[in-house]
Amino acid sequence: MREIGQPYPRLPLPETSQAEDLDAFQDWLQQAIPLVAHLGLKRMTWQGDTLVWYLSLAPNLNDKGSGFGGSLAAQTTLIGWCWTTLWLRGQGRAQDVVVASAEQRYLAPVTGDYRLECRPATADAVDGLQARLAERGKGRLPLVQRLSVGDTCCLEAQGDYAILPLRD
Repeated sequence: MREIGQPYPRLPLPETSQAEDLDAFQDWLQQAIPLVAHLGLKRMTWQGDTLVWYLSLAPNLNDKGSGFGGSLAAQTTLIGWCWTTLWLRGQGRAQDVVVASAEQRYLAPVTGDYRLECRPATADAVDGLQARLAERGKGRLPLVQRLSVGDTCCLEAQGDYAILPLRD
């Protein structure tokens, strides 16, 4: 286990002509953030501008036998961090990403394995971020998350992610 306050080594940026290897990113993520290995994340994919995670319910059960709200909240926050980090990596940018705000709205119990999706909150969110990064080297990105079991939306969330210059 690494020491508290000790950053985990960054994953090298992908070659400009290559897409991100999501399996390698997931492996790195589980090492960089130890909690990830316990969240039931089976795989992640891109579908257009949406990052999609497929998760097992079993490690996220509450005392009632459905999804534990704390785990689900952590997952919605983390997928937003991943969306932002992966997007930056695709732009050839190695910058720090932190969550600035996050909120969840629970709509129905999570009673089976589920799908979690994350995308920009508005059609122009990424364009606005690109402009701020070009101008100031930092910015914020609003993202929305949706967790579903089959066709049932169980949770809606939103988060604001800050992109910061690298600290030395």
